Amino acid sequence: MTKKAWALFAAMSIVWGISYLFIKIAVEEVSAPVVVVTRTAIAAAVLVPLALRRRAFGTLRGRVRIVCVLALTHVAGPFLLITYGEVHISSSLTALLIAAQPIMIAIIALRADASERVTGFRAVGLAVGLGGVGTLVGFDLTGDRLGLLGAGMVLLATLGYACATLIVKRHLSDVPPVALAASTMSITTVLLMPFAIATAPASLPSAKVAGSLAALGLVCTALAFLAFYALIAEAGAGRAALITYLNPVVAVLLGVLVLDEKLSASIAGGTALILAGSWLATRPQKGASQKAESQKAASPDPRPADPPQADPQRLGADALSPCTPAPASPSAR
Repeated sequence: MTKKAWALFAAMSIVWGISYLFIKIAVEEVSAPVVVVTRTAIAAAVLVPLALRRRAFGTLRGRVRIVCVLALTHVAGPFLLITYGEVHISSSLTALLIAAQPIMIAIIALRADASERVTGFRAVGLAVGLGGVGTLVGFDLTGDRLGLLGAGMVLLATLGYACATLIVKRHLSDVPPVALAASTMSITTVLLMPFAIATAPASLPSAKVAGSLAALGLVCTALAFLAFYALIAEAGAGRAALITYLNPVVAVLLGVLVLDEKLSASIAGGTALILAGSWLATRPQKGASQKAESQKAASPDPRPADPPQADPQRLGADALSPCTPAPASPSAR
């Protein structure tokens, strides 16, 4: 990768890893709907003008219904569930459970997407990753009902991200990512605004919480999206997706160093199992790769090949998740 790509890669690993820290700080004083609406409203204020300038909203014509479904499964639902979940569990555990997103995608794809069937090493990775989730939940939260509730909410959010990934792949892969991001952030803001108003605090939050909310919206959502698109254009979607494996590490380190969260043996073991399982579960299928190569060799293109270029305007399926991008083949992050 180029120096620019490495710089973007490092920045994105930190930006998305630190988001869980800011959420944990914010929920100390304000409700989950307030956190989510503040975050999405700031992001929409940045992304909507950019989408208008690029005339990207035109690609959504006739797809309003599916975009609304995407907003629910990808932003409104997961953001709320993650924020509520962090009321009961640590920021580091939240990030580790979210890292199971590629495993969720693999499970859903067993029935929803024949091209993503899990066999061989990918099946092993699926089992290993699920073992990691079980290690985290079983050993770290045994006997803690509220902790189990929080973990369940985060895993449900991860399921939402996985469903959104397949929605984009099937219905919206040709839509510019900035249009998807701007529209889903705007829809979420409008949808959850009544709940945010109803649960608004009686007094203004502290400077620490206000700063965390501002950072969540501006840095961890709006600017993170734009930087991730730039990374995909610079290094390719496959390399950009490797951020998935660094976000949890950053989140755990910040949780331990800043919030004094414990680093137990179960967290360390669960981390290793989830990351290893996610990597194995998202490896390209060997048979599929060989088939693609044989087809390419059987029908050569007589025209001279153009150098590969990454078009950030057509990477809707490779740049999805605002928190943790999934591996590039099904979707992003």
